[in-house]
Amino acid sequence: MSRAAPSALVVYESMFDNTAQVARAVVRGLERAGFQAHSVPVTSLASTGPVEVDLVLLGAPTHAFSLSRPSSRSDAVRQGAAPGRAKIGAREWIAHVTPERMGTTRIAVFDTRVAKVRRLPLAAGLTAARLLHRRGFRLLRKPVAFVVDGTRGPLIAGEDERAEHWGQVIGAACLAELDQAA
Repeated sequence: MSRAAPSALVVYESMFDNTAQVARAVVRGLERAGFQAHSVPVTSLASTGPVEVDLVLLGAPTHAFSLSRPSSRSDAVRQGAAPGRAKIGAREWIAHVTPERMGTTRIAVFDTRVAKVRRLPLAAGLTAARLLHRRGFRLLRKPVAFVVDGTRGPLIAGEDERAEHWGQVIGAACLAELDQAA
């Protein structure tokens, strides 16, 4: 008897569609690893559960070396982002999500950041990982960053493919854990 395909939910915050593009690539990678995967913005009710998935992934843009805040999202709207995207960010999403609502403690985190500051030690992914750990989630791997050419983007060449590959790698790591637990 074969087991049902594992499931993953990729939740993302995206002001200029760059993080959304990475989320879609991560979903493709998860699907290549054998997952049923979907992506939803943090502004969607579906993003906070309750759901039953084997893996949750969170993606967020780096604003001022961390997760966005209402003021930084307002700045993004002034730069041309859609106003509806400023309602809620990953930081607020984290404050309302629990492993019980997601059906798993397994999580992976990615961020997008501008090429000029890609090597600075502080970013959205690190903050998100720390906050999610405090909420009871367990990171499968260290957060990863995808690089954007300027505030509005686009992603630099090769990042879409790298995100798809990362999704496949994270999916394989989750599958190994699921097989070990079976």
